[in-house]
Amino acid sequence: MRSSKTFILLFLTLVATLNFIDRQIIYVFAPFIQKDLGLSNTELGFLLGPAFAIVYMFSAFPFAALADRFKRVNVLAFAIAMWSAFTAFTGLAKGFHALAIARMGVGIGEAGASPASQSMIADLYPRHKRATALAVIALAVPLGVMLANFIAAALIGEDTAQINWRRTFILLGVFGLAIALLFKLLIGEPKRGASDGLARAAKSVKPSFLSDLAVLMQLPSWWLMCLGVAFGSFVAWSFAGFQTKFILTLEPEVDFRRVLIAIGLINGIAYSLSTYLGAKLTDILSRRTIRAYGYIPLIAVLCALPLAIASFQAESVTMHLIYIFAFLLFLGAYLGPTSAIVQTLAPIHIRATSAALYGFITTAIALASGPLVSGIAIDYLLKSHSRLDAIRLAMSGVSFAFLLSALCFIGVIIFLPRDWKAAQMRNAANADEAIDIFD
Repeated sequence: MRSSKTFILLFLTLVATLNFIDRQIIYVFAPFIQKDLGLSNTELGFLLGPAFAIVYMFSAFPFAALADRFKRVNVLAFAIAMWSAFTAFTGLAKGFHALAIARMGVGIGEAGASPASQSMIADLYPRHKRATALAVIALAVPLGVMLANFIAAALIGEDTAQINWRRTFILLGVFGLAIALLFKLLIGEPKRGASDGLARAAKSVKPSFLSDLAVLMQLPSWWLMCLGVAFGSFVAWSFAGFQTKFILTLEPEVDFRRVLIAIGLINGIAYSLSTYLGAKLTDILSRRTIRAYGYIPLIAVLCALPLAIASFQAESVTMHLIYIFAFLLFLGAYLGPTSAIVQTLAPIHIRATSAALYGFITTAIALASGPLVSGIAIDYLLKSHSRLDAIRLAMSGVSFAFLLSALCFIGVIIFLPRDWKAAQMRNAANADEAIDIFD
């Protein structure tokens, strides 16, 4: 069945939002899961980070290979069904090991979402609209955080001890299985390279991973862009893992339901606005200079750094949330331009592989390491500090990863014009007029 590109974009955004809800909800419930299962901060950090991220990183490559060779609609429908089934299994886990297995299963399934989705969008939208289109999908991050917090708030009783986190995971899993079926029935397969006028040329190429990697190795701006996002996301995932713990430690008697709603609204408004406007501004400014793809992320992370530190030094939950709102107004700005570079610089026939490698790098540094490093740091600092001070020191320390991110984006500004020109020449050599955007 054929679908309009707008419908596909919106459905892929729905899929990505569900993906992020299933990934994020465990962060919201972390203090309750930790208490129910008797986990240490290090064990909790492992469940939030490596248990999911390690399998996610390595599973992305076989999914990307399938997406580069077969219909991405089929690959993505299978991935949705898989992660949804393991999300439901999460709600049945009775201990650390069972929960770790469930998180690994979710990671394997979710690894198939981003490569196929980004590849489809790159084939639907031309370069000058690509950052904005990819930013629409990136809105799944703030929307997922918002909805995860809303779901948790809706299920919390008058006493936070009454929360039924198991039921939440089971219901989300069942809903995801229904979405997988609808995706398969309603979404058409875009023709590869259509938005770049390379449909028939892209179809004739038989990619191999080693040759694909060799092409990407020649693009320093591609690698620096990935590393810039990874170091920035390291801070974001560290915060996600221990924000609720910080809030409950700072004000144990706080109305946690209202806090969750506030966090959801903050992400839904500030992060969404930052993500969309960052991409839109990049699309506009890039018509004057390609370096805009580096300038926007650089400004974003430099502005986010002091706000990140201030948020965990706040003396009240209210002030913490105000700083977080300002922090998120900048944090999302790099999502659209970075995703666009990852797709635009890569050869047409390996866009899913490009997205998978991008995901591998960012996941290894950010998701796999952020919560775990933070959890280890908190446990270590507890030996000589109070619980509140330990969290504050650990979160302030990880915030300086933004400086590494900034250095990477400076490198992008330097190398991108040369790499962009090389990509245009490579594509022009294989240019072929595309008549139809669907296979």
